Amino acid sequence: MDRLDNTVRPYAWGSTTAIPQLLGTEPTGEPQAELWMGAHPGAPSRADRGSGPVALSELIEADPGGELGEAAVGRFGPRLPFLFKILAAAAPLSLQVHPDLAQAKAGFADEEDRGVPIDVPHRNYKDANHKPELICALTPFDGLCGFRHGVEAAELLAGLDVDSLKPYVDILHAGPEPDALREVLTAVLTADRTAMAETVGQAAAATERLADVPGRHQDAYAAYASVARHYPGDPGVIAAMLLNHVQLQPGEALFLGAGVPHAYLGGLGVEIMANSDNVLRCGLTPKHVDVPELLRVVRFEPTTPDVLRPEALDGQETYETPVDEFRLSRYALADGGEPRRIAAGAPQILLCTAGTALLRSADGELRLMQGESAFVPAGEETELSGAGTVFRATVVA
Repeated sequence: MDRLDNTVRPYAWGSTTAIPQLLGTEPTGEPQAELWMGAHPGAPSRADRGSGPVALSELIEADPGGELGEAAVGRFGPRLPFLFKILAAAAPLSLQVHPDLAQAKAGFADEEDRGVPIDVPHRNYKDANHKPELICALTPFDGLCGFRHGVEAAELLAGLDVDSLKPYVDILHAGPEPDALREVLTAVLTADRTAMAETVGQAAAATERLADVPGRHQDAYAAYASVARHYPGDPGVIAAMLLNHVQLQPGEALFLGAGVPHAYLGGLGVEIMANSDNVLRCGLTPKHVDVPELLRVVRFEPTTPDVLRPEALDGQETYETPVDEFRLSRYALADGGEPRRIAAGAPQILLCTAGTALLRSADGELRLMQGESAFVPAGEETELSGAGTVFRATVVA
C-alpha cells in the first residue's frame, strides 16, 4: 500500500475553496479545479517506498505485472487504465464530446501521419484511446448531458422569444430528431460570429428573466443564464440549450459515453475516466473548436439522462457502467463495524472523502484521513475499516 501525494490542477473554472476544505488545507486564493490520482503522465501521483518520493507511473513502468497484475496488463497494456479525480467546478467547463475507441485510433494515426505536433492547440487527438467517464456528486452538482428531444428543445428555445432563434425552432419541430439536431448544431457553430454574439446576448437576457418565472424549464433557464454570464457571446451558449440539464444529489452519478455532448456547470464530485486526453470541444471555451471533426464524432441521438445510484455488491456500493477500464464503488464505514475485505488481483486507488479509514494488509497498515488516498497494487489483499466514506477505483475483473 502506498499513500499518494497528488497534484492539484489550477484551471480557471475551479473553486478556490472546495478542494482545500476537503483536504483540510488553507485556500491559496487561486482556483483549485482538479486533484489527480493515478499515473497519468501529465501529473502522476507520487509514492514513497523508503527511498524518497517516486512517480506512480515510474513504479508501474518498472514492474507492470507486479503493480497492475498480469490480467490487467494483458487487457489494457502496461499502464494504469484509469485516471481518478476530485473535481471542483465553480464555473462551467467547456461543452465537449469524446471519441469512441475506433475514432480515437483513426484520428490519432491520421494526425501522426500528417505530422501534427502533439502539443499544438489545434491538435484533436493526444492519444489513441477513448475517454468514457463517470462523475459522482459529493455535493449538489449541476451539469448538461446529451441532447434533449427535438420538441422539448424547440419549446425551450421558443420560450426565449428571440427572433433569430425561430428558424431553429422550426427545424426542431420538423424532425426527424437526429437530422434536426445535427442541422441546428451545425448552424449555430458555423454562423457569423458577430450575428451569433447578438443572438446569444438576447437569449442570455431572456434566460435571466425566465429564471425567476415558475415553470417547467425554470431551473434550466437559470443554468443557461449562468453559462451565458461566464461565456458572453459564445455560440456554445445556444448549443448548450439543446442539452438536458441534470442536477445530481450527493451519491448520484452520471456516466458519459462516446459521442455524448456534455458540460459540468458546478459542484464537487469524484470523477473516474479511461486514461486519455482526447476532447473535442463544442463551445464555452477560448480553445480550438474543430467543427467538422466534432460533427463526425457527436452522436445526434436524443436521450433522457440515466442518473446512477450505487448497487450493493460484495460489501460495497458499486456504480455499474458498460466499460472495463474502470469501476467505481463506495464504502460507508461504521465505527466498530466488521472490516471489509478488498480482494487482490487488480490495481486500485482508495480515496477517503469523509471521516477516517484504516487499511491493513500483511505488510502493515495505513490510516487515511479525509481527502487522502492510497494505491494498492494487484496481489496485495487488504482489509478496510473505520468510520467514514471511502471511494474505490479499480478495473473490471
